[in-house]
Amino acid sequence: MPERQGVLSRLIDVRPGEVAALLWASLFCFCALFAYSILRPIRDAMGAESGVENLPWLFTATLLAMLAVNPPYAALVAKLPRVRFISYTYRFFGANLIAFFLLFLYGGATIQKWAGGVFFVWTSVFNLFVVSVFWAFMVDVFTREQGKRLFGFIAAGATVGAILGSSLPAFLAERVGTTWLLLVSVVLLEVGVFAMRRLSHFATALKTTTGMAREDAPIGGGVLAGFHRTLASPYLLNVSLYMLLYTFTSTVLYFQQVDIAATSFADRAARAAFFGKVDLAVNTLTLITQLFLTSRILGALGVALTLTILPLFSLLGFAWLGVMPTIAAIVALQVTRRASNFAIARPTREVLYTVLSREDKYKAKSFIDTAVYRLGDQIGAWSYAGLGALGLALPAIALYVAVPISAVWVANAFWLGRRQEQLARDAEPGSRD
Repeated sequence: MPERQGVLSRLIDVRPGEVAALLWASLFCFCALFAYSILRPIRDAMGAESGVENLPWLFTATLLAMLAVNPPYAALVAKLPRVRFISYTYRFFGANLIAFFLLFLYGGATIQKWAGGVFFVWTSVFNLFVVSVFWAFMVDVFTREQGKRLFGFIAAGATVGAILGSSLPAFLAERVGTTWLLLVSVVLLEVGVFAMRRLSHFATALKTTTGMAREDAPIGGGVLAGFHRTLASPYLLNVSLYMLLYTFTSTVLYFQQVDIAATSFADRAARAAFFGKVDLAVNTLTLITQLFLTSRILGALGVALTLTILPLFSLLGFAWLGVMPTIAAIVALQVTRRASNFAIARPTREVLYTVLSREDKYKAKSFIDTAVYRLGDQIGAWSYAGLGALGLALPAIALYVAVPISAVWVANAFWLGRRQEQLARDAEPGSRD
């Protein structure tokens, strides 16, 4: 595909033999985030309906759900080839969406209210599992060196999907309602499965190009291996700490945004439209950064310095919010912070896993991306509620809680990046698990 390679090489450093795999990976990522981004504003609108005072309980339910689904997922990983367990995972969530569609369409007011709370929890589980499984597949298919060059572009596929996904609720929710949008996500998940299967096929071609094996045999191991291996590894424990600090600070901002939406908009459709527009702004800024800056930043700064960008930005942003706690400042910080996470921190964080074993890539990574992620949400949710009960307003929370936590996060990110670079140097050139 010399023509395609010529066009892509103007944006990223793509090598011969990588184009087909890169495009199928981008389509897979596009479908996964398109499907979720349709659901996110609907979930947030239902969360606002419940009231910010009830969000900690919804976050608690989400954490428990994450802990419950991790062992069955690990069992699938242990026993099935990756193509099969990824297909089963995506189709399981697609079947769930059809069930929600029927409940929202035909259920009475009481059933719909109950289903709305369940949908909030379910969507939070869906998001992390679908995205974590996708990236686990990426770090299994591509090498560390390829990840530094290509993950930014692949993540751009996610951003395009997220832009389209957030556009649907933003412009259609008040016209057609939210229920029918669920079926669009079902179709997208199935297209994502097809793209994943094609990518698995082209992974064999990567073997010829790079001289590195691309295994598709069952990984084996125990159903609690992700938990045990994370606790036993200082490296993975610090990845977990990075995730906890990120989610804690994200939850503080999220609660403020939900509170604003609950008081500013009268119904679910209007709130969904508001959240959709915020997501649209995030995704547009993210796409511009991913296409033109991500791979260049990662290549120029390396993993360690690039990984500190989001914590440093958060530290400065919370300090600014402590001085100027306005609605516009909250939304601006939310948009720019999320964009820097998706465009820079997320692709860089995935590179951390490329130096690990296949079992760690699928099991420990899934545990960190889901259960640890939601544990951070949980800590942030109840801490926010506790700080509010003590009478602390947003400026005090930003200055005296979020800023010091962000400083710890900076140090953690730098250590992780340096450790990843050391592990990569210690490995044999071109070796794979």
